[in-house]
Amino acid sequence: MNRGQSFLLLLIGSVALLTLFVISPFIEYVIASAILAYVLYPFHVRLSRRLRRALANRLRESLSRRLGNMLSALLLIFSSIVAVILPLAYISWVFVRDLTEIARGNTGIDVAAIEAEITALTGEQVEVGDVLATIGQLLANTLFGGVGGIVTTAIRASVGLSLALFLVYYTLLDGPAFVRWLRLTSPLPSNVTADLVDRVDAMTRGVVIGHIVVALLQALVAGIGLWAAGIPNVVFWTFVMAVLALVPLVGAFFVWGPAVVYLVAIDQVTAGVFLAVYGVLVIAMVDNYARPIVIDQQAHLNPAVILLGVFGGIYSVGFTGLFVGPIVIGVLAATLETFREDYDVI
Repeated sequence: MNRGQSFLLLLIGSVALLTLFVISPFIEYVIASAILAYVLYPFHVRLSRRLRRALANRLRESLSRRLGNMLSALLLIFSSIVAVILPLAYISWVFVRDLTEIARGNTGIDVAAIEAEITALTGEQVEVGDVLATIGQLLANTLFGGVGGIVTTAIRASVGLSLALFLVYYTLLDGPAFVRWLRLTSPLPSNVTADLVDRVDAMTRGVVIGHIVVALLQALVAGIGLWAAGIPNVVFWTFVMAVLALVPLVGAFFVWGPAVVYLVAIDQVTAGVFLAVYGVLVIAMVDNYARPIVIDQQAHLNPAVILLGVFGGIYSVGFTGLFVGPIVIGVLAATLETFREDYDVI
């Protein structure tokens, strides 16, 4: 390597670090936009193809192709706003409201009845309300830097979300060209590069669809059961189940199981029995049947690794870490597997 190449590599590394420093306040939204564009891209391919055919008779081929791609990206972003972002914003607002109330000690739960049952069974006096308030404060500190940081987080999230939508638009348009550029620029042999890209693609799809989507689906189904049974702060507990549901078989049970005990303890036996039956026949079945169907076995990760990525991601970058953390670990696993196979490492 001559002096010119060394200088160029040093310059590239310095500018890369500077770029990372500049975008670091919104790095989670940049990654989230890449994930959303990745999920939307197969739909973008089909929709843009149909739009190009519809415009082909009226415009030149090059113009119809470009206009079809632009319209497809805009339609998908608008659909995402209506179907995903607006409902998620509302759910986030309700979650923050409930979390704030829980952190202040207003749980909405009949704490006295629970404490009386615990005292009757164990002879020990347990301050359940204080425990729940501590949990709420811990979550608020982890997600928002404390209750006082919620407004700052909301403003930052609004700016980051606007940025993410622009990034999704341009990623849908230019994403394939960027991937081709990466393939050509990679210093690895072409076959190793192709293998790595395929593994990262399979791993990302497996993590996003096979684990996170199933966990969100299971949490949503469980949340409906909690709401029907009359459990307060349903959105808060649904969010907790979305994280715990990443552990197969027993994840969401850590919420709806104690909820059954709580309902029985406050003499709502019918609601408790309903929730128990609903949990066994419906909530558990979502995990038992949906997960094997949608998980790509080539992209399988140990649930403990997924859970580690979720908690580490949430702690590191906030709410979007729920998605970012597992994907980062999945990409690392794909890279290590490629290195092991293509370079004959034992």
